[in-house]
Formats: sequence, structure tokens, C-alpha cells
Amino acid sequence: MNNQISTVAVCGAGTMGAGIAQVAAGKGFKTILYDLQDAVIEKAADKIRQQLQKLVDKGKISSDQQAQTLSNLSFTTDISSCKAEVIIEAIVENVAVKVELFSKLAAINDPGTILCSNTSSLPIKEIAAGLPQPERVVGMHFFNPAPVMKLVEVVSAEQTATEVAEKIYGLAKQFGKTPVHVKDSPGFIVNRVARHYYLEAMQVAGQGVADIASIDRLMVSLGFKMGPFELMDLIGNDVNLAVSQSLYDAFGKAERFKPGALQVEKVAAGELGRKTGKGFYDYQNR
Repeated sequence: MNNQISTVAVCGAGTMGAGIAQVAAGKGFKTILYDLQDAVIEKAADKIRQQLQKLVDKGKISSDQQAQTLSNLSFTTDISSCKAEVIIEAIVENVAVKVELFSKLAAINDPGTILCSNTSSLPIKEIAAGLPQPERVVGMHFFNPAPVMKLVEVVSAEQTATEVAEKIYGLAKQFGKTPVHVKDSPGFIVNRVARHYYLEAMQVAGQGVADIASIDRLMVSLGFKMGPFELMDLIGNDVNLAVSQSLYDAFGKAERFKPGALQVEKVAAGELGRKTGKGFYDYQNR
């Protein structure tokens, strides 16, 4: 295993994947962003260019830094191009799907390539168990939006080699992030602790104690960057619900983790938040 990391591949070009790729490329790493769908890759490339231009316009990066970041990035729908020292997946929250992707990547990469999952709640040990060299599998959980949020949870399963966790901890620091070591457990730290920020807010709204906008406004007035409903819309109600369901299952259907009925209804209606134009709020005319 090389001591220095210079190449990173990010698999899954949705909001999280595109954000992670932007971070890596911006810090000087040769970065490959992969997705199955041409349309998703094109959208991600456009979004990254727009985000970088906004940073230039605000004086946060120079035009030279913008150009260098873009030169570090490549976009592909060909999985055979995903060869790197570190691979970060940011795809659907499903263990079997993640194992299938990593199995394909393991077959075309060096045995020392580190496989990182950006899962927000799935057990890393279950992903590692289905792969060759399970000791090189680790969690690298970013938060949305990845270019802005500083925290990264580095999650070690029982199979994860100490050296691997330390390398990814170091990589996160090179990305300009604040990493923390976390033992593999349901929801890790942040999603387990923060779950009730969302679930209790939905209970309060569902019981008619206060309306959604009032709850958000009150929480912001207390110092939170966003209220729970605005934050769920930013994360994606489908993603947030999947985490709640994962914790609910992991803790034996404990009532305190039961998914919120309001969010279940939103997901069933396809109202996933900002990405669909409507969630707990309507973003189409904002």
C-alpha cells in the first residue's frame, strides 16, 4: 500500500458524489467521477463548474484555482476507467448494491486500493464481508453539502485495518476536513444523535403543536444553521427516511427511531425536497 495518495475515484455522481469529487480535485488530487448514466454525469459536471464559478465570483478561489480544479477532474460512465488508490462510493443506500459495485472495482484495481463507503448508516462490516481483502474497506462519511461541511466520519469495521483507517483520516485532513474516528455502529455518531432532531420535529408538527415553518424558525433562532424540515429537504427526504428506517431496524424496531409519518407521506408522493422542487417546502418558485 502506497504511503502517498494521489488519485481518487468517486462512484455515484449525485449531489454527494459530485461534491466529494469537487473537494478532492480542488485539493490537487487527480479525481475520476463515475456514474452509470450520461445525464447524471453531465448534470454533475455542469453543477461543479457552476459552483466553482460562484466561488470565483465571491473571491473565495482564483481563476487559476478554478482551472486547476477542473483540470484535475475527469468524468466517465465507463467503470473500467475507475482505477485509483482510493475509491469512494456515494450510491444508493443498499448493502447488496454497494457490494456489487465494489466487487467490480476490486476486480480491476490493485489489491491495495482502499474502498471507502460514504454510507450514512449501513454497517461497514456487512459491506466488507462481501469483498476480497475486507481489511481495506472503511467508511468515509461526508455531510451535505460536501464542499462546505467540515466533518467526516472515518468508520472502522471489525475487519478494517488500522493502517487503512489512519490513511483515510489523513486523506480527509488533506481535503481540508475535520475527521473523527468512529467505531462501526448503527448510524455512527451524527445520524444516531441527530435522528431525534428530525423525528421529534415531525411529531410536534404532526400533533399540531406548531406548524413546520414555525418549528424551523424557532430552531434557527436557537442557533441551528437550519431547521429540521429545511434540512431534511436539503438532504433529500428519501435519503433521510432511509437512514431512519435503517436505525429503526438496527435497534429492533425501537419506538424512538420509528420513521416519521410526515416524511413517509412526502417520499410516497415523490416530494423529496430541493432536488425535486418540492418537499416540506415548495422550491419551484423560490
